[in-house]
Amino acid sequence: MDRLRDKIFPVTAILAGLVVVWYVAAVLMNAPFQRDLNQRGGVTVTTSEFIGQTLSQPKPTVPAPHQVVSNVFENTFLRKITSNRSLVYHSWVTLSSTVLGFAFGTALGILIAVGIVHIKALDRSLMPWIIASQTIPILAIAPMIIVVLAAVNVTGLIPKAMISTYLSFFPVAVGMVKGLRSPEIMHLDLMHTYNATRAQIFWKLRVPASVPFLFASMKVAVAASLVGAIVGELPTGAVAGIGSKLLAGAYYSQTIDMWAALVAGSVVAVILVSLVGLAGRLVERGMGARPA
Repeated sequence: MDRLRDKIFPVTAILAGLVVVWYVAAVLMNAPFQRDLNQRGGVTVTTSEFIGQTLSQPKPTVPAPHQVVSNVFENTFLRKITSNRSLVYHSWVTLSSTVLGFAFGTALGILIAVGIVHIKALDRSLMPWIIASQTIPILAIAPMIIVVLAAVNVTGLIPKAMISTYLSFFPVAVGMVKGLRSPEIMHLDLMHTYNATRAQIFWKLRVPASVPFLFASMKVAVAASLVGAIVGELPTGAVAGIGSKLLAGAYYSQTIDMWAALVAGSVVAVILVSLVGLAGRLVERGMGARPA
């Protein structure tokens, strides 16, 4: 109970502080337009009325928290899942490419890590290129991937998944390399004393030692994969997905819809990271680890 309270109170306090700052920012950012609107209409209002006006604009520069919450509730619970305005529908479209790209990225990252740990030539030649690949902005890579794949008639889910793969494989590869190299020299010497083969050392020592590193890096990878899926929807002119909601909101100046889409993306990220964390705890428990 005390541990739960120690976790809830700090998070609640920070959340409350952010909401207050958000409201203040909404008033300050929306005030110039509202002031100009009132002057043009010859309307005189009190300070409290003016603040209320800044927090209830239909197309505000910065929407107020209650406007975003209302939009999220309406487009999540009051619309059919198949509706083009449903956040559940758009989140599912983005989630599909996220999960596929995350699966590809995790598999690729693990394969690269195993190769780097066991083949010195790959460690010296491949690792620098992997690191260098992450210095290229994803906004520059995404259109290139989409154009190249479209040239060979590959469209739809795969291009977005490939962008997610590009962002998600790196943390998995780095974390897995660290995990596979984490066993102490004493443990490796002990395995050699038992005349263990390289395969036995890998499966019985290196892999179990790498599990905590793997799932920690997978939490980062799944969040990066979601970002990749959203970014992948931007240059394609997608008609569905969180990225398409952001594009439509920007095109029609529907800032409330844009912020609601960002909230939906954040919720999806929290769910995905939580599921990866839960899977990690279950795997570690199945391997005999003691609960923290």
